[in-house]
Amino acid sequence: MVDRGPWMDERNMATVDGQTRGSDDDGRMVDDAIGLDLDLDEIDDKEFDIPPVDNPPTLESILNAPDDDTDLHDGGITAGAAANSGLLLGTTIALQDEQGETGSLSSQEGILNDRPKKKNRKSVRYEQHGAILRHVVLKSAASQIASAADRVNSGLPTALAVSSVIAVGTSHGLVLVFDPKQVLKYCLGSTAVGTQFGAVSALSLNIDCTRLLCGFAKGQITMWDLSNGKLLRTVTDAHPPGSAVLHLKFTDDRTIAVMSDSGGSVYELSFKRLIGVRTCESQCLFSGSRGEVCVIEPLCIQRNVQEHPMKDVIMIAMASLSKILIVVIKPQLKAHYVHPLRGDAATLPLLSWQFVVIQVSDSNRVIDPVLAFARDQTIFYVQVTCRSFDDIKVTPLQKTELPYKLLAMTWINSRTMIVIDTSERAHMVDVRSKEELEVIDLLEVQLVYSTSFYKSLATGGNVSKALAYAGERACYQSLVMFNGQLVLLGTKGIHVLMLRTWLERIDALVKRSKYQEALNLAQSFYNGKAKGVVGLYGPLEKRKELIGKQLMMILHLYIDLAMTHLCPLRGKVEELEGYFQGVVTICVDHCLSMGQTDFLFGKIYDRFSEDPIAKGTYLECLEPYILNDMLTYITPSVMKDFVQHYEQKAMLSNVESCIIHMDIASLDIHQVVSLCWVHGLYDAIFYIYNQGIRDYTTPLEELLNRLIAVTSTGKQLTYEQVQLGNKVLVYISCCLVGRAYPTGDIPPELLATVRDEVLRCVSALHTPKHPDEEPVYPRLRSLVHFDTREFFNVLSLAFENPDLELEQKQRMVDILLQLMVEGTGFSPHQVGVLFTFLARQMAKHSNTIMVNRVLFEQVLESLCASGEDSRHEERHQALLELLHAGGLQHFDEDRLILMADEAKFFRVCETMHERRGHYHRILSCYWRDVARQMQIFAYISRVLTDGNVANEQKQLVKDEVLRNLEHLVKIDARKTAKLVLVTLNCPPSEAVKHVAGNEGMLFDFLQGVFTYREVSVSGGEDVSKKPLKLEPEICERYLELMCLKAPQNVCYFLRSDDSYRLQESLEICQRHRVTDAIAYLLERSGDIQGAFDLLMNELMRALKDEKRVEVKFDKMYDSIGVIIQLLQRNSHKLDKSQREGLWFPLLERVLAEQREAMRDQDRLDWKSVTRQVINAMMAYIPLSFVLQKVMSDPVYSMGRFGEMKDLLLGMLDTYNYEKTLLHTCANLINHDLHCQLTAFTASVGRAVVLRTDHCLLCSKTIGTLNNTDSVVCFQCGHSFHRLCLSSVTAVSLSSEEAKRWACFVCTKSSVRTQISVKPSSGLLSAAQKSSPAKQSENLADEAQLTAIENLRQSQKCPSRLAILSELVQRDRTGGKSNYRPYGYTSILQHEHFPLRVTAPPPP
Repeated sequence: MVDRGPWMDERNMATVDGQTRGSDDDGRMVDDAIGLDLDLDEIDDKEFDIPPVDNPPTLESILNAPDDDTDLHDGGITAGAAANSGLLLGTTIALQDEQGETGSLSSQEGILNDRPKKKNRKSVRYEQHGAILRHVVLKSAASQIASAADRVNSGLPTALAVSSVIAVGTSHGLVLVFDPKQVLKYCLGSTAVGTQFGAVSALSLNIDCTRLLCGFAKGQITMWDLSNGKLLRTVTDAHPPGSAVLHLKFTDDRTIAVMSDSGGSVYELSFKRLIGVRTCESQCLFSGSRGEVCVIEPLCIQRNVQEHPMKDVIMIAMASLSKILIVVIKPQLKAHYVHPLRGDAATLPLLSWQFVVIQVSDSNRVIDPVLAFARDQTIFYVQVTCRSFDDIKVTPLQKTELPYKLLAMTWINSRTMIVIDTSERAHMVDVRSKEELEVIDLLEVQLVYSTSFYKSLATGGNVSKALAYAGERACYQSLVMFNGQLVLLGTKGIHVLMLRTWLERIDALVKRSKYQEALNLAQSFYNGKAKGVVGLYGPLEKRKELIGKQLMMILHLYIDLAMTHLCPLRGKVEELEGYFQGVVTICVDHCLSMGQTDFLFGKIYDRFSEDPIAKGTYLECLEPYILNDMLTYITPSVMKDFVQHYEQKAMLSNVESCIIHMDIASLDIHQVVSLCWVHGLYDAIFYIYNQGIRDYTTPLEELLNRLIAVTSTGKQLTYEQVQLGNKVLVYISCCLVGRAYPTGDIPPELLATVRDEVLRCVSALHTPKHPDEEPVYPRLRSLVHFDTREFFNVLSLAFENPDLELEQKQRMVDILLQLMVEGTGFSPHQVGVLFTFLARQMAKHSNTIMVNRVLFEQVLESLCASGEDSRHEERHQALLELLHAGGLQHFDEDRLILMADEAKFFRVCETMHERRGHYHRILSCYWRDVARQMQIFAYISRVLTDGNVANEQKQLVKDEVLRNLEHLVKIDARKTAKLVLVTLNCPPSEAVKHVAGNEGMLFDFLQGVFTYREVSVSGGEDVSKKPLKLEPEICERYLELMCLKAPQNVCYFLRSDDSYRLQESLEICQRHRVTDAIAYLLERSGDIQGAFDLLMNELMRALKDEKRVEVKFDKMYDSIGVIIQLLQRNSHKLDKSQREGLWFPLLERVLAEQREAMRDQDRLDWKSVTRQVINAMMAYIPLSFVLQKVMSDPVYSMGRFGEMKDLLLGMLDTYNYEKTLLHTCANLINHDLHCQLTAFTASVGRAVVLRTDHCLLCSKTIGTLNNTDSVVCFQCGHSFHRLCLSSVTAVSLSSEEAKRWACFVCTKSSVRTQISVKPSSGLLSAAQKSSPAKQSENLADEAQLTAIENLRQSQKCPSRLAILSELVQRDRTGGKSNYRPYGYTSILQHEHFPLRVTAPPPP
């Protein structure tokens, strides 16, 4: 949808219907329509939330009540209100529901049975907009409609037309015409006509309200003269018979009307009078055979705008269920716009025209008609522009999506629309912003629906199902918009929705005691941000003046009530303060927005001053407005009270913040200055002196004297004293650069004077009335001692000012040199900061400052002097800054490096070496500097990868690294290894030579090398793609050093590394007697017996040497565990005799220790060790042999059953567990294999559905080649000729076997699919017929393999077969499983998977 920009500019809006005009000129552009002076009674119950009365008063009690001012006159309005409105009201008479052709939404249960109940429905009014719509009921007209139904059997209302009169059609064919006073003027027609023609289905009044057209349910049309009530025409042949008149509309031409019927056709009616005979000619504009038109809407130009380029054009909009058309009828029939419509089938299209002032450019505006058309939940807007009949354009403007389905829609003015949803709620929507302004519940209206007409029940129901279904919600004839009033036709009355004027909206809120909302609404009117504004005329200044007066009246009333009736009578102080804070905020906001500060500090302040709490709250509420510069002036009396109040509450910092935002004229300078000096409000002091009396030095002198007093003591400064010094420095900086403190700028005419006075004040030789012992330049001295660096930063900013004269700069430099270099009392750091400042100033191109070079040399020697270790870092930093500032450019660099090296100023040395390009000499600056040792590795890598460094310099760096490898190893061995092997790309053997002379250093370096390699293999380091390879000699050298320095780590190293030679490593370990490492190497070499004997001998030696029983038991338990693991890892490789030769000696050793423990009456659990050995060996030794060996031992052969009970039960449990596990594994394998084979068989036997009927390689149709050629069909649906596929895919098996191909299209998935090979003639090939048995045998074998593979790969979680496979792998690999599907974590490692297998039931 195209947006034409500000097509509805609220600043330049003119409401064409006569309600609101943006300016007088716009008002002259359009004429007001004829007003409808209705006798209205406003529904106040819902607006004022009046609850229903349970026991209504009786007629007798009302008649006997005394007269007073609240009596109702003529039907229920107060005398005052009646005098204002001039209306006479009748009483509402309830109607009995009759058997008619129309009904309200509430009476048609078949339409909406789920209609919400009344108690759950409420109108919605937004606080920022107030009550915009006014809902009134025409009680007098309603009573007369009910009376007509009783007296003449007129029937229920069915259609409505409104102009200067109100015409209501009924279900029995009558038309009741009311004048603006709701007096029945005519009753047109008769029940006899109603019996013949049916119900009135459509009404239309012409532009001057002299003719009335009536359409009937059976298709007839009548025309009435409203001047005398006579029938002028009866038209029976305007359209084909058998269809109801749905719409009937007059155009601007009094002789032309348009109509549509239930057949969906649209006709033009031309009324003529020839020789006294009235005729009507009909012409079909749109045939219902192309789509039934549901609604038509002509553009009435003369009623809205008298002079317009389209005044001679008759344009009509019509909409069907699928599209909308804009057609010109006169002067020539032509369609100008077509747009599709989509939506719910139960919704009808909606149309509404409105003339809108559209801003074309900054100086040009036009009044053009805008059509809003909608269906379901979407509204579209299009603009019609016309320069001539041949130049009519329709331009889309915007599109609006609503959260509810639409029932009806109409403009109420050029900015606002009223849309009614299917639950009968009227939504007032601002067109441009799409904001919902108000929601009115229309359930009580009981809208009249034209359902029977859209079903054409009176003529037999000969309509389409689509139109009948959508017509369930048709209410076109129940809503009429006239002169900004929406008239609604209900089953029991006529209701009107109209816009309140801006004053009425404010008064409605005031009457409901919503003063804050009333003030906010009035403020929105004042600011021009309100929506739906009616009743404001004239220029902007005049409108603001009018609104401002009303706003001040409400504000005055609100303040009086807030201080009396609305104020809480009792409560805590906090509650009262909160209440008054809300009131004061409202007053200040509105007064400031209108510039009414006199009223704010006059009547409002006087009113709040009557209460002490209210007064204090009022003064405190002014603070945020002052700080935000919204309030810069306060009357002196209020300001005096403001300062006193904050002083009493000890909130002087808030006062200071406010003073610097205030106008000096509103301050009592004497009171404020005295207060600021007493309480140290320095910002306020500077502000008052500078802005009030143009004095920039008096406050500075006083504050510098205070700073001298606190810095001369040598004590640590307090927070307040530090704050004082900081403010002085900032103030001096602002004055020297031309800025006012704390905000603003110094007047240009005062810049030079202020700068000179401030410099003279700071550099004064002595203070006025100084004592004799006062040192020279006390103010400069105090500033330097307070914060040296910040003081010289201030001077740097001042020296950059081109307006500062050279003499002033040189004078300041000479004074500082005399004070800090020739004088005493300053640290090296402070002197270094001074010379850094001087060096930076002298390095500038525009420098003309003269400084003796000898002073720089003296400073250099002083900073590099030894003996001041306490200030080493301070001197180091000072010299470094001086060097960077360029203050040492004229000194001998070699001498400077030597002095810095002796003083251990490593960063200075680094800077000098880097300037000279000696990168290799910088390395010593890092490893000698304890604080920066770890940075050396990053520095070396940066230098070696820097493209700006020459190759010769890089080689020097590499040589320096290798020569001083020991220093790097001491810092971090692993990083050193990475640096040497990766960054320097040095062979390990070459690197080892540089540290071979020191065994400890060599061990550390090799440990770093192997640690780095281990981390890189595990992914912890970003290394090159090639793995790090080490010579066996280096590994063996590292192994020998490890045997000497860390023998406990040897076995772990041997297990985690495989780059060593087995025999040489074994000899090294045997030479150094590392038992566990020797056993591991023997096991790797295949000597299981030797490893077993070694471990057993070590066990015997440990048990023999150890006398303490507890330690002996622990050592044996650990050693037995190691031996058991050794035997478990290798038992599957040995035969029966070899296994027995290993397990039985271990068991005998354990039993022997158990016998000895029993003899010594040892209470330790030696039996647990025995059970551990027996349980482990049962998997490799027959149970009978194990039991025989155990029973032959004296411990168990001569013991009682109780002593053997635990052992025997444990053996039986193990047996039952393994037996159950075996049966379970067999069942799982059989079940999984069966399921997979079943699925595979079903897949193979399933027919293949081809996606295309041609070969995907040659694009020829299947069967176009020779009949002997075969077609290859894959289960993925792709098909190929065998010859075509052979050219791109190799056959994996011989021609006599079942052939397997790969789908050429699906090759990316790497899935090979079993195919069906079919000859193009539909017969099996000879190869397939020759060996069916062999084929079936091959397929079965292949299916088994495929089923197992698919079981592993296709399932998201591991199958039961995979779990059992893992169990086997874990047993064979010593607890490590090799099978790991992608993304699979072993379920056996999950803490919630305990394997509990019970024994099978007894047979």
